[in-house]
Amino acid sequence: MNFSLQAAEISGTVQLKNHGVIRATGADADQFLQGQLTQDVTRLDSAQASLAAFCNAKGRMQASFVVFRSSADDLLLICSRDLIAATVKRLSMFVMRAKVTLLDASDEFVLYGAAGSAVQSLAGCSGAPWTKVDLTGAALVFLYPGAGRQRALWCAPAGSAAPGGPALELETWNWLEVQSGVALVTQPIFEAFVPQMLNYESVDGVNFKKGCYPGQEIVARSQFRGTLKRRAYLVHSGSNAGLGVGQAVFHAQEADQPCGMVAASAANPAGGFDAIVSLQTAAAADALAHPGAARLMAGHVHGPTLALLPLPYLLREDI
Repeated sequence: MNFSLQAAEISGTVQLKNHGVIRATGADADQFLQGQLTQDVTRLDSAQASLAAFCNAKGRMQASFVVFRSSADDLLLICSRDLIAATVKRLSMFVMRAKVTLLDASDEFVLYGAAGSAVQSLAGCSGAPWTKVDLTGAALVFLYPGAGRQRALWCAPAGSAAPGGPALELETWNWLEVQSGVALVTQPIFEAFVPQMLNYESVDGVNFKKGCYPGQEIVARSQFRGTLKRRAYLVHSGSNAGLGVGQAVFHAQEADQPCGMVAASAANPAGGFDAIVSLQTAAAADALAHPGAARLMAGHVHGPTLALLPLPYLLREDI
């Protein structure tokens, strides 16, 4: 990886082998997913995609997805590949008499990430996050930008020719994903967070006007009764030792009790590591009040120091 790489120069495509596809197909696919996910799936049309989460009864996320429609009765859910089998099994427990089939369709599709000018070259246009463009034999979903670079998810049937554009290193894509401030759930953070702890309500991952779903009462209470004490923040570590997903984060004055957890991490092209960290808001406020001081550390109180970075989007305090 070229650590002298500048964000403004990043452009290209890369295959996302760490992502997989769940296919929900059948006459009741919409209504079934509507009763399971945090997002209003029924409103999706051919020009839309959505971020959504699947929670347990306590509102803790078991998986999260980029969801879009491939046909009237067919929806694709893109998520972390390490959660596919377990998620299909859990969702299938709720099917009962619904006319819907849930499948691990990862081998039926190929997924690429596109960044920078490669997105414009593929789509022929720019797009807001969670909008979708149907290309010849492929779908392109616009994602939240990372480090100021446009990003998109390209999905096509297996065997399709790779999208055009220069090759992008997976490490660079992962860094852009961290910089976007939007983390998909992976196995190390399974059931670790309610959606707002990763800012999902602020990046269109939760709809508070739709009907019930597992954990809905907890998610709504967290939003409207002021019980949320954790948020997602961007951080940087100058250490090249790495930050592991699921790693605890500590505050300098509380050696025995973690104040947060790493939700996503990637090497920064200029050195060190960047991460999305779900933190106690009080710990984050203290770190912001003491810029330059060693207030947050990874792993233990003597671990690598973490500096807070600005989020690339505004938090929605009241929806």
